[in-house]
Amino acid sequence: MQYVLTGFSHEMGFRVFSFEGVGKDHARTEYNVKADLAVIRRYGIRVQELPLLCRAILERRGEDDERRTFTFAEADMSLHANVCAAQALTQRKRPPRRSFVHDTGDSTRDPAAARRF
Repeated sequence: MQYVLTGFSHEMGFRVFSFEGVGKDHARTEYNVKADLAVIRRYGIRVQELPLLCRAILERRGEDDERRTFTFAEADMSLHANVCAAQALTQRKRPPRRSFVHDTGDSTRDPAAARRF
């Protein structure tokens, strides 16, 4: 099943994302995922990341799950924050790239000066 974001709304400190699930037979089903905006700040999750994180919750659901409303729980937020921290740590361990500085002295700018040497 593919999930398409159709919009979002605000409800008492929560952002509620509406998705439309499109099945193999092109049948459409509406799903909602809500996220607590106060809790996402605690875990350093940006609001811009929420639609993809909420869609991932829908993608992990079982085919036999009949629910249409889900919550991006604090446990999911904690897991996401830990994964991001681990990725940041591995990226910092990489050696810095060496930049090659080319000496562009006067001899390269003036062809006549280059012949004098």
